[in-house]
Amino acid sequence: MTKKNNVFQLSAIKEKRALKLKEEADALSKAALVSEAIKNTPSIKQIRKEYFELSIKTLLSALKCKDDYTWGHSLRVAYLCVSVGKEMNLSPDEIYELEVSALFHDLGKIGVPDAVLKKPSRLTDEEFLEMKLHPSKSYEILQDFPIFSKMAINAKYHHERFDGRGYPEGLKGEDIPLFSRIILIADTFDAMTSTRPYRKGLPFDVAFAELREFAGTQFDPMLVEKFISSMTKEQTKGEDTFKLQVIDGDFKKDAA
Repeated sequence: MTKKNNVFQLSAIKEKRALKLKEEADALSKAALVSEAIKNTPSIKQIRKEYFELSIKTLLSALKCKDDYTWGHSLRVAYLCVSVGKEMNLSPDEIYELEVSALFHDLGKIGVPDAVLKKPSRLTDEEFLEMKLHPSKSYEILQDFPIFSKMAINAKYHHERFDGRGYPEGLKGEDIPLFSRIILIADTFDAMTSTRPYRKGLPFDVAFAELREFAGTQFDPMLVEKFISSMTKEQTKGEDTFKLQVIDGDFKKDAA
């Protein structure tokens, strides 16, 4: 083989090698881009969580349009319940379920007539019967969403009493779902301590005494003590606002 041919072949080999190296570099670059894209793409679990929380916010927006006070009350009850859940050392998943259940506990009030829901004075017997339907209505709104099945049950039974004299089904003691028992205490406490246009809210110590007085009849005694312990700790923080996992923002602890 002549020297000229050797040079030509060597040049061709170099060109092929350079081309191959470029192809390999391009392939690595594309692989890196794909890897980065996959890394930044939300997982199915993340997407489901986003849609789950979007559904929650949509339903709560409907409640806010119906009655701003009930919406704010629901947020405060959720905060109170989460505080108790932490006091009880519940798991993060359990606390999340408890928070959402509390947010939904009064959702059924969307179906209560304004004349009853927003009446500033004492309800008549007939109006009270109408109001008592709201836990079942909360369940009815949520029951067709499989993702809300547990929350629907917790909301439905949040007015059951420990002595079996509550509603809608007269469940008793530990037959009442745990989270429903917690929500009842938080619900009652917020109602007692919130200042409304027609009355001033009770001080915490007076509300604590009320809870203890009805422990064993209206409320689960063990949960009353857990609740009071958690609220006593919250008082020492001196914070005026709270945050939730599901709803973004800083919310006032005081309803006034």
